[in-house]
Parts: sequence; C-alpha cells; structure tokens
Amino acid sequence: MVYAIVRAGGRQEKVSVGDVLTIDRVPVASGETLQLQPLLLVDGETVTHDASALAGVKVTAEVVEEARGPKITILKYKNKTGYRKRQGHRAKLTRVKITSIGE
Repeated sequence: MVYAIVRAGGRQEKVSVGDVLTIDRVPVASGETLQLQPLLLVDGETVTHDASALAGVKVTAEVVEEARGPKITILKYKNKTGYRKRQGHRAKLTRVKITSIGE
C-alpha cells in the first residue's frame, strides 16, 4: 500500500492513487494535471519524510471539476440598537483525482 501526505490548499491530505479529493481553488482548467507537494511517503514498511529524498517524488493529480462549497450564512446582531447584518459566502473549490505517486 503506497500513500502520501501532501500539502493541498493550506491543509495536509492523505492520498493514494485513485482518490478524489476537494481542495481550495487552483487556477488550472479541467482535464489538466498539477503537482502536489509531498510531505511524507509511505511505501509498505518504508516511511520517507526527509525533504531531500522527497524532492524527487512527484504526486500527480488531474483536475476533475471546479465546484462551490455549501452556502454559509453569517448573521450579526446587537441587542437594543437596531443593528442587524446578514452576509453569505460560498467557498470556491477544485476536485482533483490522484493519478500517480512516484519518481
């Protein structure tokens, strides 16, 4: 079992080949590939975490689609002053499929 811990969108994600994960929006079109930075590589019993050894490892992902997260409603209210504020937000996301982990 080969898997890697990669940095994706300000977070760390555990990925293996074939996984589909949702990360923060990256400026890459659908169908194109991108490289994710590995922080840890586990290949059976071998665990690699040295930065110089991981420099040669590539985690390749294919962009599946661009999506939007769930709507978040932000309400601010102050009692007895008549202050009310309503605001909404939807995060921009990208779904990627891991195609390869290796050299």
